[in-house]
Formats: sequence, structure tokens, C-alpha cells
Amino acid sequence: MPGTVAAPRTGILRDLHSRYETVRETLARIDKAAREMGLPDISARLVEDDGQGERRHSPEVQYLEIFSVSIATYHMLIAEGVEPVAIVGQSIGELWALAAAGHLSVADAARLAVARSQVLTRQGWDGKMLAVGVDGRRAESLAGLIGHPHLVLACENTPRQSVLSGPIRLIEEAERVADALGWPSVRLEVPHPTHTPAVASAARELLTTAPRVPYGGGRWRVCSPWLGRDVGDDDPVDLVAGALTARVRMLHTVRALHAAGADAFVECGEWPVVSRFVEASVPGVHCVVPLSERDPVEAVRALVTRPTDGGPARPRPTAVPEDAHRPVIRVGGPPPVSLVPAAPTAPAAHPAPPAPVAPSPVAPAAPAAPVAPVAPAVVAPVAPVPVAPVAPAVVAPEPAPTTAGPTTAGPEYAAVLAEVQALYGDYLGYPPELLGEDDGLEADLGVESLKQVALLGRVADRFDLPDLRSNASLLTVGTLRRIAEAVVRGRAEAAGR
Repeated sequence: MPGTVAAPRTGILRDLHSRYETVRETLARIDKAAREMGLPDISARLVEDDGQGERRHSPEVQYLEIFSVSIATYHMLIAEGVEPVAIVGQSIGELWALAAAGHLSVADAARLAVARSQVLTRQGWDGKMLAVGVDGRRAESLAGLIGHPHLVLACENTPRQSVLSGPIRLIEEAERVADALGWPSVRLEVPHPTHTPAVASAARELLTTAPRVPYGGGRWRVCSPWLGRDVGDDDPVDLVAGALTARVRMLHTVRALHAAGADAFVECGEWPVVSRFVEASVPGVHCVVPLSERDPVEAVRALVTRPTDGGPARPRPTAVPEDAHRPVIRVGGPPPVSLVPAAPTAPAAHPAPPAPVAPSPVAPAAPAAPVAPVAPAVVAPVAPVPVAPVAPAVVAPEPAPTTAGPTTAGPEYAAVLAEVQALYGDYLGYPPELLGEDDGLEADLGVESLKQVALLGRVADRFDLPDLRSNASLLTVGTLRRIAEAVVRGRAEAAGR
């Protein structure tokens, strides 16, 4: 289940809400908890288009919206007959995983997510996270070269993508060094940079102020990428607090699950984020992101009824790099075996968390000492049976039509497209005239995710449209036509046209 990603699109859960009683009940619980904490209803914008379009949100609302999308998608999977071997969450996504598995209630998970956000806001740490296109060993060496206890390797996402977390000034230095070495990098826009000893005071405050909640007796396994083991009889408050300063080892968790028999991975989010990490870590694995499909329900049904011998995985569109987790499911094949994820090595500079803390993709100042790995209980797969349709969020995003519409007509679009082609051509070393409007940035031009994020940032700066940076759809189905259209629309809105 994904951690901190962009705020979901308006109306994303409309179809899912109308189809499933379990989704309606779950969203109602989140809304009730939000109102009790002085927040607006969370489901309103996700279920109904209120006419105001996409809006900026407080961190608390953004976290609860991401939670709503994740848990709604989970209920769709269960309704369609998916039997999870394990559920995995990225950073705060581990909290969503605990709720989905039944380790704690949905309402308590919502309250704990808000409490986490509030202590981080109160601390007000001025840090940043930087995704770097190299393995964890090199990224850690980069942090060590600069040498500050708060600049650490926070996440190991894939064999060639890691995340650093640290003070802004030091992240800028790391960015310059990475650029000099030819390592692609991009800053991650998240409300609260974490997975560094710099936020230890927020973790301590959460431990002492967050209300303790009932927990235990979950239905499914929850694999923790920062603990290096399954979550057992662990207090959720301890888990969330401990994860704030811990390193997230998604790469190791994904490979351990695959080695244990998981042959299909489903991302419970709107965009392919963690699924990209999975595909890069285990080539050929089968990944599905229902909400990014034209027909989410059919995508899940196809997974459930898929032959046991599997088949080649479909290439997924690129997405913004961020730790993402999602339920790992198995369909067919031999029974799963118990999994013992690789345990992270204990860093010297960070004390071990008071209790196993779960959701978080980064390690403590210097990776915190994770709890010794414990062999998770074996979960026998149940023959998947298709169930009533479950659409994890209204209809998944569809690629923009290739035929010219109002946005592509006229001299303004042509001028913007020419500038975008020149900007991308200069960066990639291609003659602009060879960059077709409808060429897929990744599929046709081979532009990997970190470079796409960096290039979209340059477009946002060039046209003074900062919101383009968080437009994940331009990364998942990226073409120069879609980017140029977004620029034209953004300039029209800014001018009040």
C-alpha cells in the first residue's frame, strides 16, 4: 500500500462506492473519525465531483485521502476473490496495511495517521528527500561523503534507486555531487520528510501523546520493510513512531516475498509507484494497478482467473519515485512458504526503536537497528473465485486521445509543443524533430522515471506552473502531447480564461 503520494483525483472512488457496501461502510468510518478530529469529510471529494476540481489539502486530509483510496481498493480485491499472501505498506502505508489486515480498526488507523502528521508539523523540521538512481550502497556512500548524522539513506527501493533524507542544504550538496557523477536524482515533494534521526523528537512526542488503541488478531500477514520481518504482537503506536526514523528496505522485502512464492503483486493506489519498484527488483513478475486501468474490475478479475503458470508481465507506466507498498497476492502456483525478509543491518548512529515500528521507508539517522527477522506464518492460498465487480476507484485514468481536440488546436499549442520538444531534446540529446507528439516517454524513448520527473520539473519552471510537478498522470502516461496540453490548460486557468 502506497505511502505519501499525490492527493487522489476528484471522484476517484465514485464507482467503487456505488458497487460495494464494505467500501461505503469503511469510508463512513473514516469520515466519522475525521469529523471528530475537526477535519472535513474525507470521502466527499473522492466520491462526488463537487465542481471545485482538484484542490490543495492539509497534510492530514491528504494522508486520509490516500488511506481511503488504499483501503477501498483492498476491499475491492477481497470482494473479487483475491487471497493475499501478505500485505505490505510503504512508510505511512504500513498503517494502511495494518488496518486492511485487521490488526487495528480503520477509525484508529485514521486517528493515528493524523496524530503522526501533527507531531511532524509541530516539529517543523526543514528537510528534504532526494531520490537517486543508484543502489543503496552508493547512495549511502554519498551521504557518508558529506558526513552529517541527519543526512541518511532513507529508502532502498530498487537495485538502482535509493532515497536520501536530510537537511535541505545537505540535500542540495548531495544533488550537486550526484549530478557531477552522472547519477540521476530528483527531490521528492512530500509534506513531511522522514526516515532520518532528525525527526526523533517527533517520534518521541508521538509515543507519549498518541492514544493507545486496541490491536492484534489480524486476518492477513503484514510484512514490514523497515522491521525486516512480519508484524506480530506489536503496538501500532510504537510501530508508527519507530518507523519515522527507520530505513525502508522495499527492495529486500519484495525479493523475499517473491522468493517465498508470491508471483503477483497488486498496488492499492491510484498510480503505478511501488509496482515500478517491484518490476525493477524482480524482472518478469506480474504487477497490477487496478485504478490505473481502463476497467479496474476487469483487471482484477483477469488476475484472479489468470493461468497458474503465469506469463510475461505487462510493462507498467512510470510514476513518481516514492516508497510505495501494496498488498502482495498470490494466484495459483505452489503453496506459499514462510517468508523471512532480509534484516537490515543496524546502523551505529541510531538507537533501536522502543518497539517494532512498522510503516516507514527510511532508516534512522544511520539506519536504525531493526528487530531480528521472524519467520511469518505460512498462509495457504485459497482458490481465487471471481466475485461481484469491485472498481477500486472510479475508472482508472485513461490516456488522452491522440486526436487533436480544442487544447491541441491553434498556435498556442503548437508554440508550447515546440518549446517542450526543444527542452526534452536538449536534455536527452535528441533532435527535437525526432520527438513525436505521441511517443511514449518510457516505452518509445526510454526515458526512465527519475529523468521524467526532472524533466517535468523543468517544464513547470519554464512555464511557471508549479502544479505540473505533482501531476502524476503526466508521468504514468507520459507523452509530449499530454504535457503540452497540460501547459496550455494551466496557462489558460492562470489567466482566468
